[in-house]
Amino acid sequence: MRLGLYRRLADLEDERDIDAFGAELTDRFGKLPEEVEHLLKIVAIKGLCRRANVEKIDAGPKGVVLSFRDNTFANPDALVAFIRDQGPGARVRPDMKVVLFQDWPQPEQRLKGTTLILRRLVNLAEQKKAA
Repeated sequence: MRLGLYRRLADLEDERDIDAFGAELTDRFGKLPEEVEHLLKIVAIKGLCRRANVEKIDAGPKGVVLSFRDNTFANPDALVAFIRDQGPGARVRPDMKVVLFQDWPQPEQRLKGTTLILRRLVNLAEQKKAA
């Protein structure tokens, strides 16, 4: 049963589907352990990364470093504007990785902050697709 649940979870992309899966688990098994809630958040982050073409993301207490698959983003003009809007809180390194400075001392803050940044990037990327 556990393997079947892991397989289903691995196939989920959309945050709403992941939330529905978490609700289903709660209905079946009761209150979810913290580790399972954490896993659901990580799966949501992975889905957002795929949609924003983020190949790698490193989040730590001082912020996040993003690298894009093939150094490409669907809407580069919007990405540049986003980085510029962050002022000194963001920069692009010579290796084309984007650094966003944040104060996230707690792991839960990192998960929430990373999710918010990725949602914003997905929105920027999908604006280009819609145009």
